[in-house]
Amino acid sequence: MIPRYSREKMTAVWSQENKYRKWLDVEVAACEAMVKLGKVPAAAVENIKAKAVINVDRIDAIEKVTKHDVIAFVSSLTEVIGDDGRFIHMGLTSSDVLDTALAVQLREASGILLEDLDELLAVLKRRAIEHKNTLMIGRSHGIHAEPITFGLKLALWYAEIARNRTRLLRARESVSTGKIAGAVGTFAFVEPFVEEYVCNKLGLQPAPVSSQIVQRDRHAEFFATLAIIASSLDKFAQEIRLLQRTEVREAEEYFSPGQKGSSAMPHKRNPVLSENISGLARLVRSYALAALEDVALWHERDISHSSVERVIGPDATIVLDFMLARFTGLMDKLVVYPERMLANLNMTHGVIFSQMVLLALIEKGTSREDAYAVVQKNAMASWQEGIAFRKLLEQDDIVQKHLEARELDAIFNVNNFLRHLDLSFERVFGSAR
Repeated sequence: MIPRYSREKMTAVWSQENKYRKWLDVEVAACEAMVKLGKVPAAAVENIKAKAVINVDRIDAIEKVTKHDVIAFVSSLTEVIGDDGRFIHMGLTSSDVLDTALAVQLREASGILLEDLDELLAVLKRRAIEHKNTLMIGRSHGIHAEPITFGLKLALWYAEIARNRTRLLRARESVSTGKIAGAVGTFAFVEPFVEEYVCNKLGLQPAPVSSQIVQRDRHAEFFATLAIIASSLDKFAQEIRLLQRTEVREAEEYFSPGQKGSSAMPHKRNPVLSENISGLARLVRSYALAALEDVALWHERDISHSSVERVIGPDATIVLDFMLARFTGLMDKLVVYPERMLANLNMTHGVIFSQMVLLALIEKGTSREDAYAVVQKNAMASWQEGIAFRKLLEQDDIVQKHLEARELDAIFNVNNFLRHLDLSFERVFGSAR
């Protein structure tokens, strides 16, 4: 059973309380490092730890005057800590705190998204194995091509989500980068040891070199990865929407008792969850574009990226968290119609075997051009007249010259298309699936 979606974990990452808590973690860690350097008394740091309290309302009130969030934050701490508060933020610049804390938040958000991906992978694997041998027609350009199985389609989705999980791990590692290097990254008033200590304590890597900020190509990579994951979900959701069309109806979203599809037409059963996922994917892709725009900042830093990240950090991760949970639940309950799949596969009177006839004629010595012309002529007649493709082949002199009835029997066997199905599943899921 897929757990009911709750956004509390992800929204908690982006709460004001958690943001300021992460800022405090950075400040306290920097003070601890300075104790080791002999620049801050150990007793002062213990006093800071004991008295530091996050008061969001007080920070907001101070910021209304200062028009600067980090100054407001530091001032609110100094008010409750007293004289030892002077050691907070010593030698640091605002972005030392902001960027390092943001890295921790993005790392936390990534952990939740990785859990989401694992849940989706489990469901996709289960449904893929369930429908490993469920025959359906494969389509290219929206037109019938050759048979596949629904399980193979889901195995393809599983492999793509597995790649997305690997991408997110890489992006999380890249964005898990902090810096405590001062106003323009020169360590003019803070020792490199402080950066190393803070980053190590918070589970980050120090930026090898920085300006006033951690460079935004890292963040662009992270949000681009979220966009790729969202686009994969969009792709899968679009496929479900196409399969649920009345004319196709090979699969459809679960329609719960009491659910309504239309205010005007009581018969409607719409793929609303898939449509919702496709729409939300557009948002996540737009956040990636915004992150790319943040890469080019003036000189050592300007502040144009800040307003963007206040929006896309919470929004992109919360939206993708929701999308993954929604799609996992959708796939868990997806209704599949194997009989309808088989009926659709057979509706084209056997023309799906055209390539096999083509190859058989070529193997018998017919030129590719001549073989193609013969097969296409009969296939088009089958399409247009609704006559069985094999029947037309049996009436064609050229085909009869080269292929006996027993050979046509071997050709018109749908299992020919599935000879390597086990291999594909082993490649995706391993031999011990």
